[in-house]
Parts: sequence; C-alpha cells; structure tokens
Amino acid sequence: MPGINSSSSADIAFLLLVFFLVTTSIDSDKGIQRRLPPPIESGEIKQKTDIEKRNLLEIYINHENRIMVREEEIPLRDLKEIVKEFIANPKDLPDLPEKENIEVPFFGIFPVTTKHIIALQNDVSTKYQAYINVQNELTAAYNELRNELAKQKFNKTFAELSDEGKKAILTIYPRRISEAEEIEYFSQSE
Repeated sequence: MPGINSSSSADIAFLLLVFFLVTTSIDSDKGIQRRLPPPIESGEIKQKTDIEKRNLLEIYINHENRIMVREEEIPLRDLKEIVKEFIANPKDLPDLPEKENIEVPFFGIFPVTTKHIIALQNDVSTKYQAYINVQNELTAAYNELRNELAKQKFNKTFAELSDEGKKAILTIYPRRISEAEEIEYFSQSE
C-alpha cells in the first residue's frame, strides 16, 4: 500500500508561519508622551522663576498614593474637574489663572489662560500606578476641554479637525504640566 507523500508539509507549514508573522500586528508599549527639558550644562545656574500663586496648580502624590491639591486631600475621581476648571477659568475667578486676550485663528480675540502651570510632584515611594492614574486624569482634562471647544466652534471632535483647527485650539489650551523633583510631602501618617 503506497504512503501519502508528505515532503511538501514542511513547505506548507513554513508558508503558514510566514503568513501569520506578516499579517499579525504586535502591540508595543508607547509610554507617556512628554518632552523633557534639555539637560543643564555643568556651568549653568538654574534660574528661579517667579510664578503668581493663582497661575499655579500644585498636585502632590504621597507615599500612600493619596492626592493633594491646593493643600487639601482629594479623591482621584475629582481631579479632572478641578484641573478643567483651573485651565479654563470659565468664570474668570481671581484665585484661578489670569486670562489674556490673544488673537487666535478662527476665534479672533479670545481670552486664554496663557500663564497657567500644573506642577505635579510625588514622593520617592509613590506607586507607579498612582502616578499613571494622575497623568491620565490630567490628559483627560486637556482632551475634554479641547473636544468641547472643537464641538462648540467646528461641530467636530478635536481629532477630526484640520491641522489649522487643531493648532488654534492648542493655542487656547496648551499642555502646561511641570513635573518637579520628587518630594516628601504630607508623608507622615496622620
């Protein structure tokens, strides 16, 4: 009884392997998209920048992964709304960032909080997941403000806008997050 010729089985298996390797996409971790400042040369002296208190929102994460904003402990779920109000200052409150009228394409003269800064600081033993959770809330606050303005002005989401439209909205809501050195802040258990 003659046997089945299996000499081409290896070729078929190889072709299937190549096919699956070529057609499969492999997810890769991208990390947090941030641009770091250039390194300070050995002879340079750090300049101290004076920032008005109303233009600065300090966020601290301690070793117990608790979040403190404006010297008050807050839950993570409240952080996004606090940040949105700080960035936009919709009611032009005196304790939130000052607004400056600037010329913005598509918008004309528009009041913008050009000097706002969000300073994020953490303890040396802060868990990485807590840090990522805070970063996600900060990014979500900026994204929501940009989407709301894009829908209001262009009736589209920020992602659907042309490059010129995106640039205009980024002029109004630029990402201004400063990540300061690690600190030990309210780290004693109470």
